[in-house]
Amino acid sequence: MLEDNILTAHGWVRGYLRHENGKVVGIEGSPCNPADNDLPYLLPGFIDLHVHGGGGKDIMQGAQAFDTITRTHLRFGTTALLATTMTAPNHDISRVLGALGDFCQTRPSGCARVLGVHLEGPFINPGKLGAQPNFAHTALMAEVEDYLNLAPIKVITIAPEIAGHIELIGTLSARGIRMQLGHTLGSYEEGVAALDAGASSFTHLYNAMSPLHHREPGILGAALAHARFAELIPDLLHVHPGAIRAALRAIPCLYCVTDSTAATGMPDGEYQLGSHTVTKCLGGVRLADGTLAGSTLTMDQALRNLVKIGLPLAEASQRLSQFPADYLGLEDRGRLQPGSWADCVRLDRSLNITAVMVEGEALDFQNA
Repeated sequence: MLEDNILTAHGWVRGYLRHENGKVVGIEGSPCNPADNDLPYLLPGFIDLHVHGGGGKDIMQGAQAFDTITRTHLRFGTTALLATTMTAPNHDISRVLGALGDFCQTRPSGCARVLGVHLEGPFINPGKLGAQPNFAHTALMAEVEDYLNLAPIKVITIAPEIAGHIELIGTLSARGIRMQLGHTLGSYEEGVAALDAGASSFTHLYNAMSPLHHREPGILGAALAHARFAELIPDLLHVHPGAIRAALRAIPCLYCVTDSTAATGMPDGEYQLGSHTVTKCLGGVRLADGTLAGSTLTMDQALRNLVKIGLPLAEASQRLSQFPADYLGLEDRGRLQPGSWADCVRLDRSLNITAVMVEGEALDFQNA
């Protein structure tokens, strides 16, 4: 048993974590300041609520891709995630959701836990597709019900300005589904109306949404003025560090996601993103016209980036673990305390991962 600087739900402890049957049963030690020693850090496992792919595979490819994607992200410290779909024809979305519904019921050894699905489209504005394929359409409750019968959908990205969407936001949020505003040309007023109806977050803040202008605040203005939660991609390519810091001051529970693609963990080259072919080069992923198309970010790099722009390690960890868990209403993930899942990441003093544990299972890095 190794001694660590353990980031607990109540602060840093120098000591040991004990677990049984996949759950934390005790943390032995005393409060500490990690600056006073040279021990490794033990943080809660990362929770990524926006994952399109990894290891050369894309979620929309179906069941044969899920093992590879979840194994890839576990190597980088993500112990739980939401499998995120792309805008596509209904039959393609249904096919993938059916496969994810089965996969979510178990966790193969060596894989991150798939907590459910983030449905990113098709209920978005066709004028703000970003890298989404052009299959956007207005949401109908019958279609949503069909999807809900196939898989545990936890998050839906939706454009509030589309006729009927405000009402749908109210109906679905009342059923516990997290409704996020994104891929939208909506106004500030439409964003506030959506929040009043039950919308609870914003998809990849700043990207693919109407921007802030001092006379037309847009969806971004609604987020900065009113949101408690929002997701953001901290690869330092999608959002400038100064804009990240502005969002951190405005949105109390800003949490970080990767928006990762099949290119994550892979060399430069061409990969699939839904029905699109994208190119990884120069640290990013783009369509042929240069549009950013997801990322190659991993959560451990997200942690290092947040620390690089000035966040204390404990706060950076919170925005990768606790806040995404809080957003989904999960009290047994995203923090290390008795009764929580034994999901944790050990890092050296340079914040490089040396070990990962998911639900009490230690990852074998030699065979990962």
